[in-house]
Amino acid sequence: MEPVEILTNQLMSMARDAVALLPQIAVALAVIFVTWIFSKILRYVLRRALDRTRLRPSLKELFALLLNIFVWVLGVMIAAVIVFPNLTPASILAGLGIGSVAIGFAFKDVFENFLAGILILFRREMRIGDHIECEGIEGQVSHIAIRESHIRQTDGQLVVVPNSLLFKNPVTIRTDRDVRRVTVICGIAYGEDVDASREVIETAVRGCDSVVTKDKPIQIFAQEFAESSINFEVTWWTGSKPVEVRASRDQVVAAVKRALDDAGIEIPFPYRTLTFKEALPLTREARTAN
Repeated sequence: MEPVEILTNQLMSMARDAVALLPQIAVALAVIFVTWIFSKILRYVLRRALDRTRLRPSLKELFALLLNIFVWVLGVMIAAVIVFPNLTPASILAGLGIGSVAIGFAFKDVFENFLAGILILFRREMRIGDHIECEGIEGQVSHIAIRESHIRQTDGQLVVVPNSLLFKNPVTIRTDRDVRRVTVICGIAYGEDVDASREVIETAVRGCDSVVTKDKPIQIFAQEFAESSINFEVTWWTGSKPVEVRASRDQVVAAVKRALDDAGIEIPFPYRTLTFKEALPLTREARTAN
């Protein structure tokens, strides 16, 4: 038999088989179309139901995505069984299991970030709008997705962080509470009265409107004998956002400086005392005589 004839017979056989499968293919396409409509309806119903809950928007999207994946997998399996009757759901699931292992090794990092994203979404500690710090990245959480989170830094730059980084490393959430404690160091000269200076500083801090005084103490402790001053550790509470902390620190430092100046209390510069082994001439005549 000629090779051309063999090829022709094979093509004709494939064409006859394809024509014989046309009814099954049509039914399978109809199943795919019904699956598409059904997924849209279920997604709409689920969104309406989840809108009545207090779940995060990203968590609602996750549930909708998982439901959509489940419906499409089920629809494609039914369509495949219709087109290829020899296939069974068990054989399809076995094939998917083997394929998922290979895909899992190939996309290990992607699945790691996906699972970390799901766990982060179920956490209630880190919310959109929180200011966080993790591994040198600091800013406001603007979006939490399945694979990544978006951190808007204070300078306006957007950092896209893999969720596995936030899941495996310590995360500092600076806005977990509405207030945060701030500390500055203030020094007075050794010749000043420590108790009187403490009262002046406390009055100045208490007079700042950015300082939270309700149920929150203003603490002023004499900290150390420094080289040129006695240093006070001045601690108060203010809003937890970074801009609120900076504004409050600016207001408190200015108020303390003004109050100490008005009270005549010296904030010293660093002093240095130089001791020479021999007396030094201080006038031109003394240098000439030597």
